[in-house]
Amino acid sequence: MKGLIALAFGALGFGVGEFVAMGLLPYFAHDFNLDIATAGHSISAYAFGVCFGIIYMVFTRKLNLKVSILIVVSCYTIGMVLTALAQSFGMVIVARFISGLPHGCFFGLGAIIAMRISAAGKGSSAMALMLAGQTTSIVCGVPLGTALAHSLSWRAIFILMAAWGVVVLVSLWRWLPNPGKLEDHGFWHQFHFLKDKAPYLVGCSIFLGNGGIFCMQSYVSPILTDFVGVPLGLVAPILIAMGISMTVYNLISGRLADKYTPGKVSFWIFVSCIAALLAAYVWGDTMVVGIVLLTYAAGCLFGCGGPQQVSILRTSPGGELIGVAFGQVAFNFGNAIGAFLGGVPLELGHGAESVLLVSAGLVFVGAVFMLAYILLSEKIFTERFFAVQKQRLEAAQQEAQAAAVQGEAERQAEHESEVAQVAAAQAEAKQ
Repeated sequence: MKGLIALAFGALGFGVGEFVAMGLLPYFAHDFNLDIATAGHSISAYAFGVCFGIIYMVFTRKLNLKVSILIVVSCYTIGMVLTALAQSFGMVIVARFISGLPHGCFFGLGAIIAMRISAAGKGSSAMALMLAGQTTSIVCGVPLGTALAHSLSWRAIFILMAAWGVVVLVSLWRWLPNPGKLEDHGFWHQFHFLKDKAPYLVGCSIFLGNGGIFCMQSYVSPILTDFVGVPLGLVAPILIAMGISMTVYNLISGRLADKYTPGKVSFWIFVSCIAALLAAYVWGDTMVVGIVLLTYAAGCLFGCGGPQQVSILRTSPGGELIGVAFGQVAFNFGNAIGAFLGGVPLELGHGAESVLLVSAGLVFVGAVFMLAYILLSEKIFTERFFAVQKQRLEAAQQEAQAAAVQGEAERQAEHESEVAQVAAAQAEAKQ
């Protein structure tokens, strides 16, 4: 349990590192004499770092997983320090790129480790607990960063996160049990899983489904104010409520995925999200109805996150590091595409509610890919996964039994040696 808490601590830090820049753009623009659009490149730099960072996963398959994740968190901490010390916007861009490099690696390694240290059949719940740190960052970390920027400096949150990185390193070092290494069958073997259609179906589902939800989330402020009719002063509390919705839904979906299957849970979350988005388009101009529906739809973004991570992990046997990194890249590219497509109807002069239709369309296509995975591949990969888990558990039990037998033999030998020494001493005393 402590190991999962340490992973959640790390997810919290990475979540703040990724999302906090969204609230700091005006402060970047002011300090470096930029416009907001240029300041927004700090967000893009982090996203590019996430995508390039997966190269680390390709060449570190032989490392112990605990050692590897400690290296990743160290890189994150260095990135936070460099951002806090940046004296030009160019340095901010470089520091944000470096900060993004370990992001996908952390969640990839964390997913594998969470599955390994969790109880049998509880992998999705373990994944959800780790991701709870990321959803908490949206609720608490991002508003904290904005508040610190307003009262002190935008650098304050990055100094705080650098210190938090040290806390995460210590927590992982002390609390995380040894998860061992991945089985190494050679460099090219880790790409063999890409010959199957299953990881592409899950990846496209993440890319389009999650990207669709993020499409709505990217323009949620104008949707709330211009369509739902929410006063500007109430937007911030609603965003916090959405963050809480993400946290709660993430934990619930993890338990559901353990009871049923990750693919089915993700699919039905997508279906419910589509219904909520379309209902919001029709009835969202009634304030209470609009707020409830949009808050639910926002929760779906992380509601399907844990189950999808489990699905991509199960479809990448022998290449787990590449698989989970592939999932992270799909998630981040999907967010970028979703945000871009959501802006198209606004540029064409349509109302903010039109974004909801684009969002629902993308989620629908993502749900189709997930349904295809369920019908064609999920049962096969689920059975394979649990067979491997059973073999690993049996091997661990055999090793533990062998160690216990060896330990008992060594204790018996020590006892016999002590008895012999006592007997020899007594014999010498009689002489």
